[in-house]
Amino acid sequence: MLQRIEDIDAALVDRLQHSAFKYFLKYSNPENGLVADTSIGGVPCSIAAVGFALSSYPVGVERCWISREEAAERTVNTLRFFAEARQGEERHATGYRGFFYHFLHMDTGHRAWNSELSTIDTALLVVGILTSAQYFNREDDETETEIRELATFIYERVDWRWALNKGDTISMGWKPSSGFLRWRYHGFDEAIILYTLALASPTHPIPQSSYDAFTSSYSWMLHGEQSYLYAGPLFIHLFSHAWIDFRSIQDKPMAERNWDYFRNTQVMINVQRDYAERNPGQFVGYNRNIWGFSACDGPPPTRRMRGGRQPKVLGYAARGAPLGPDDGTIAPWAALACLPYDKQAALDGTKALLTTYPNLLLEGGFPGGFNPTVKTKRPEGWVDDRTVGIDQGLVVMTIENERSDFIWKLMRQSPVIRLGLERAGFTGGWLEGIEPEELVRKVG
Repeated sequence: MLQRIEDIDAALVDRLQHSAFKYFLKYSNPENGLVADTSIGGVPCSIAAVGFALSSYPVGVERCWISREEAAERTVNTLRFFAEARQGEERHATGYRGFFYHFLHMDTGHRAWNSELSTIDTALLVVGILTSAQYFNREDDETETEIRELATFIYERVDWRWALNKGDTISMGWKPSSGFLRWRYHGFDEAIILYTLALASPTHPIPQSSYDAFTSSYSWMLHGEQSYLYAGPLFIHLFSHAWIDFRSIQDKPMAERNWDYFRNTQVMINVQRDYAERNPGQFVGYNRNIWGFSACDGPPPTRRMRGGRQPKVLGYAARGAPLGPDDGTIAPWAALACLPYDKQAALDGTKALLTTYPNLLLEGGFPGGFNPTVKTKRPEGWVDDRTVGIDQGLVVMTIENERSDFIWKLMRQSPVIRLGLERAGFTGGWLEGIEPEELVRKVG
């Protein structure tokens, strides 16, 4: 059994983590392993949600929420689907060049919503697949052996080099009707995991110069006297970090500043809390313990706002701090997902939300977003009527990394993750044999 958080909040954290895990049992197709994007009926699969599900099943096994056999069966069914699904240029294929479309129909697995062949969402799927291969490691078990074989096949098929589209950095996606999207992943964003996988590929690797180009447009800001790497939405500081233990490992930009991505996330939590406390937009409900500005859905256009406010609501948007955008919408899962980086801030924020808004939870988990400035009959204001798969998976994984370092320990042993980080230029920390227990986890 994994060790537990040894404080009075253990029961709350366990309950919220378990509720988040249940999303993948309820909102997935057990025959092909596809996971619904959200809890709303009829929505398609999000391949990123599948990656989070595959990474969460081992946590469920270790927490005794699911048997190893059932988790392995769910996993092998998922990997069989992605290994065998149609790869081609036709409109309704599942993928092309080893990549997969962002959204797939839950039953057939065909492309849904005219979605793009997504490089980042494929990466989140593939790292979940590699997490499965790392965990299901029994040599004498046929199912677990098949999981590892399928994982290798799926990973090695991805043509990461093609996704450069003759440029220095990776394209965000491709569509059969119009070709590559005009946007690329450069500057600090959620794509460190994407570059890590692409650099380590034994079949279609990208050059290190691509990672250098990715980091070349980093933007730094000051919080007090501390310089930190800026990205407004909180999820950017959490997604790659769910798999990669960034404590004291440094790439070139971090080494030049004697900094690392783990401590950077800690500072970003303080930035978000300070912003909520200042509340420059004078939105309802903000304070130092009620915060969380990230990519999430928001309210539809409305003029019914509390306090005489007339802000423009943004719908779905990547909200951020301190530069915005901001329309009063809070991602309520965000504080809890920060547990490994600032335990006290995460617990204080989670408890403040549940105390102030005791009816906020949906099926025991946090909804995608809520906006207390919007005037409704509920004190919570506008509340998203759905939970979101990637949010729930992030909560499962980050809680477990605080409780036991489980995902981080698992992926520190992954040859792909290690090689990708080394090719990106990362050094120090566990890459050089320093045990994480010796690393500083909190900003002094």
